[in-house]
Amino acid sequence: MRALDRERTVASRGYSRWLVPPAALAVHLSIGQAYATSVYKNSLIAHFDTGQTQVGVIFSVAIVMLGLSAAVCGPWVERAGPRKTMLVSAVCWSSGFGVSALGIAAGQLWLLYLGYGVLGGIGLGLGYISPVSTLIKWFPDRPGLATGMAIMGFGGGALVATPISNQLLGFYDPAYDAGTAGSVASGEALVGLFATLGAGYFLLMMMGVLLIRVPPEGWLPEGFDPARTAKAPLVTSASVSASNALRTPQFWLLWTVLFTNVTAGIGILEHASPLIQDFFRDGGTTAVTAVAAGGFVGMLSLFNMAGRFVWSSASDVIGRRPTYMLYLGAGAVLYTLMATAGGSSMLLFVATACLILSFYGGGFATVPAYLRDLFGTYQVGAIHGRLLTAWSAAGVAGPLIINAFLDAEGEPGTLTQSAYHAPLFTMVGLLVVGFVANLMVRPVAERFHEPEGRVPAAGAAPPDTDTGPAPGEGASAGAAASDSAALRARRTWLVASWAVVSVLLLYALTRILSTAARLFTG
Repeated sequence: MRALDRERTVASRGYSRWLVPPAALAVHLSIGQAYATSVYKNSLIAHFDTGQTQVGVIFSVAIVMLGLSAAVCGPWVERAGPRKTMLVSAVCWSSGFGVSALGIAAGQLWLLYLGYGVLGGIGLGLGYISPVSTLIKWFPDRPGLATGMAIMGFGGGALVATPISNQLLGFYDPAYDAGTAGSVASGEALVGLFATLGAGYFLLMMMGVLLIRVPPEGWLPEGFDPARTAKAPLVTSASVSASNALRTPQFWLLWTVLFTNVTAGIGILEHASPLIQDFFRDGGTTAVTAVAAGGFVGMLSLFNMAGRFVWSSASDVIGRRPTYMLYLGAGAVLYTLMATAGGSSMLLFVATACLILSFYGGGFATVPAYLRDLFGTYQVGAIHGRLLTAWSAAGVAGPLIINAFLDAEGEPGTLTQSAYHAPLFTMVGLLVVGFVANLMVRPVAERFHEPEGRVPAAGAAPPDTDTGPAPGEGASAGAAASDSAALRARRTWLVASWAVVSVLLLYALTRILSTAARLFTG
């Protein structure tokens, strides 16, 4: 088990930092399945003969555990290192599916709360923050690009899981048809689905565990000058601990920024299908079919995923605070435009909603780089974990705001554009609050910085030390032939790992574009 220790995961000579993004993507594409639970929700309701609320609690527990585990275990993640943390995440995430499969087979709903909710939620939290923290350390020159690549995987995970889950349910239950309204899969099919997903995700996440490394002490990318970067606005070369970060106003201002941005995005994402149908309803009938509404949901998912990479990468150029000014300021304008004129044009409505969702995804991907700018890389994973409690809070607040207003307006299926004025303008107000909080962010005061000499080194091994049995590292020490073989192996793993995650992302992209086309073809 020593191979899991942080000291044993320090990269040896010749390790390519471009092996870290596919390692992170392998984890985030797996845990991103959390946003695909709607695929089998009705089947679970039918199998347990219960209501939507009882089954929906499973997802809620998982998201709450994500925030709690990320916040509580953040300091341990920094001490233990990414390989051990990602392994624990893989075990918890896959075990959650296994326990849930047992619960379905036994007819015990509480086992799904324990399995997918608690165990899976812990796997979500640990798996979310660990690779992101490591990427920031490997890409000090482009932290937005690096975190955008990984967190894009979380958005893409649901796009991969949705069609695969439907195909697996159809394989285990030939009578199930995902395209037929009201069709539900059998309990045996659900057991097969959860067992297969648990095993598949474990294998994919283990690829990330094997590939992941931390940079050696003193390592910097070629041509990177930390002194020049530190002169940029709000960027520090100092280090702030997770405990000290909680004492700074900057942390709570960013908590507010993330909370408002996520709450506004969830307001559309959680209610996407009925939203577009209600906006184009006239005289009790809607011009948007259920199939076309599904295409709209697909478009939102695509922009949510793309925004995580595009906007986060752009923040490396324009800066983190200006990027959030765009998310929050332009988001408020777009929400106002949607509320007042969205129902006049399908193109206008879809364009505003898609841009809002791109800001929603971009907000998740940019915030780790924002934290790195303000607090340094010392315990950025732990700080990020604690900031994610804003996500948990927004996951509760967003749907409550929308649903509370709509419940007061009338029954589902009878609402029109006017029913959405109050909730949408409430989102505008929240975004304005976030915009002001972002403007108030200033550099962290020196009294919160760690004294020089107290910050531990990035790794315990020098750059030319062999650090374990991971793929492509080579097993013998010293011989030129072994070094050459190790280099070829590294290149093989570089190509293979990127091929695996690229195929999954291209699969998701192809499926989502084919679904989104129905929005304009019916």
